[in-house]
Amino acid sequence: MTISTTTTLNDLLPSIVAEAMFVAQERSIMRNLVKTYNLGPQQGKTVTVPIYPVSTAYSLSEGGDITGNAISTSGATLTVAEVGLMATVTDLSRVSSASNVVADVGRLFGEAIATKMDKDLTALFASFTTNTVGDHTTALSAAQVFQAVSKLRALGVPGADLACVVHPSIAYDLKANLTNTFANPNAGIMQNEALATGYVGMLAGVPVFETSNIDNTGTAGDYTGAVFHRDALGLAMMRDIQIETQRDASLRADEIVGSAMYGVGVIYEQYGCTLENDSSIVS
Repeated sequence: MTISTTTTLNDLLPSIVAEAMFVAQERSIMRNLVKTYNLGPQQGKTVTVPIYPVSTAYSLSEGGDITGNAISTSGATLTVAEVGLMATVTDLSRVSSASNVVADVGRLFGEAIATKMDKDLTALFASFTTNTVGDHTTALSAAQVFQAVSKLRALGVPGADLACVVHPSIAYDLKANLTNTFANPNAGIMQNEALATGYVGMLAGVPVFETSNIDNTGTAGDYTGAVFHRDALGLAMMRDIQIETQRDASLRADEIVGSAMYGVGVIYEQYGCTLENDSSIVS
């Protein structure tokens, strides 16, 4: 007897497509931790930030004239450039798809550009050459974070608007150091918080952030993080992330383009301290 089965009638059975899954990308954090300069139309593609040196006041003698102080500024220049990516979605793939392909690709592109922006900023951590802690041979400890903060405060860097940013593999060692390798014998507030939530929170009065948007130095496990003030790095924005579509009738397809116009740079490198560490869990 001939039987019709799902194999012979496969063309009549609809495919069930679940909601799209996006491979996780780290959310952007750096943009909110640095100084942002917005450029309007016809303002050129560079931003020059003047930097005033510290001035010193002197004791005066009654009746004596004051000697003038010459004030000379230096400057940091941020140059704007474009970043972007494009995909072409055919009519057939768009119409036959169970999900909104254009919206999915738009979201994907937006996250890709945000990640690029973050990595461009974290790549500047190595530029903090005046203040450095570690040499890529040891794991990160709480003492090293305190040391980095002390170096900055000794130079007169304001305690407000400081942040610590490290790679998750480096943050693991910091948490292990805080909690005595997760044993937490002291049951302190900070140790309990690290064990319960997985976050360090505040350390030495500085919020600690971890992000995978830090590339290694070329050696597995070696990452450069930093403790820095908001004024250490700058982000010049001419046009924020923009997703556009363009119809190509002869191709019967839509081009999806994601782009942004921005520039990054070091404003005042003495306002940052690099953390050069080696992760104990990456070999």
